[in-house]
Parts: sequence; structure tokens; C-alpha cells
Amino acid sequence: MSKKTLNNLSIIIPFYNEQHRLLESLKTLNNYFIKKNNIEMIFVNDGSTDKSDLIICINSAKKYKKIFKIKYIKYKKNIGKGFAIKKGILNSKKEWMLICDADMSVNPNQIDKWVKKNYIKYKNIAYFGSRNHSLSKIKTSITRRFLGSLFNFIIYFLFKIKIKDTQCGFKLFNRNYALNVFKKLKSYRFSFDVELVILLKKNNINIKELPIEWVHKEGSKLNIIYDIPKMIIDIIKIKLEQK
Repeated sequence: MSKKTLNNLSIIIPFYNEQHRLLESLKTLNNYFIKKNNIEMIFVNDGSTDKSDLIICINSAKKYKKIFKIKYIKYKKNIGKGFAIKKGILNSKKEWMLICDADMSVNPNQIDKWVKKNYIKYKNIAYFGSRNHSLSKIKTSITRRFLGSLFNFIIYFLFKIKIKDTQCGFKLFNRNYALNVFKKLKSYRFSFDVELVILLKKNNINIKELPIEWVHKEGSKLNIIYDIPKMIIDIIKIKLEQK
């Protein structure tokens, strides 16, 4: 990927009840896009019940309309992050597709750093931001580091997946394979990343983990007490469906 093809990019941002963070996220996106052109921004509202919808609609129509092209997808029922990302990918029009969390825990300018380092060379590879990469700079709690390591151990035990960080929300795909892979995605909650890795492998798409700068943001929709057990149950279901 060159600086020229970097403009041929769709950025997909799934969100659910993010009214307290969206304004700041839009400012971050504005700072990134102000020197870009021909980039498609896709917001996917996964059934939010707060004022997220209003914030996106007002700001995209008035303030940011001329800065980046916005496509807005919404539906009434909260289905899950995996479903929202799938909708965004399948509705994208560009050659490259980047998924990015709404809290901007990874700044979108990270992809420019990847391009500058010449990390993105091939269109038949999926590029995963990895918090466990030796060159990554991470700000998070010890508890979350431990739970992340535990989750990685579980998926390695069940699937022999050697990816060091399947769950990071900063991933880049190419249109050559992305539409075909995401059409098959059935896991829609937090465990969707695991099924995605399995689907990429089945379609002979290699995964390359790349360094990132990642900062934990308060207000995460992942509840450690309630969601981690659900994620484990979901990945066990994925394992059983493979048999």
C-alpha cells in the first residue's frame, strides 16, 4: 500500500451508545482526514438507545460533510459488534477496509505509520493491530493484560491459533477477499474476531500482526464480569460447530 492507495480506503466504525465519546472521536477523525481525500467513512450504529444517532447526524451534516465522505448505517436492535462490522464491510466501496473502534483507542493515523514503515505490501494478507507486538506501545491496566493473556491461551488451546492478539479493534483488509470472508461470519458478539481468524485461515488468507500505539479508554462496552464468560461460551460454540 502506497500513500496514493491509502486514499482508496473505507474506515468502518461500529458503535453502540457512545454519546459521551463521539464528539471527541469526530475531532480525532477530522484531524486525520483534513489532509486526505477520497476516503470513505462508514459509521454503523448497532441499535443505540442514547443520543449517538443525533450526534452523528448533526455533525456529519453540518461540520464534517466537506472533510470526509460519510455513510451512516443504523438499525433498531442491538445485535453485536461483529454484525456491525460485517454490515460496514459489505457496504464499503473502497479497495482497502479498516475497522477502528469508536473510542479511538488506536488513532487512525496508525495506518499512515504502517505505510511509512512499508508494512503493508500485499493484497492477499489481513493486517491485525496487535497489543502484544514487541514494538507496540500500550497503556492499560494489569487486570486487562492478564485477561487478554488468559483469553489468548484459551483460543490457542481450542483452535491452535497462534495470533498473539485476536481482539484488537484495529484491523485492515483488502477487497480481494474481505467481502467473501465477512459474508460467512456468523458470530456477532465479542467473539466474532475468533471466527474471523478461522474464516481467513479457511480462505488461505494469512494474517500479519503489526505494532500499534493503544490507550485504554474508560467506558468500554466490554464488561469483564459478564462478557468474558459469554465470550468463552461463544468460542466453545464455534469450536463445536467445526466438528
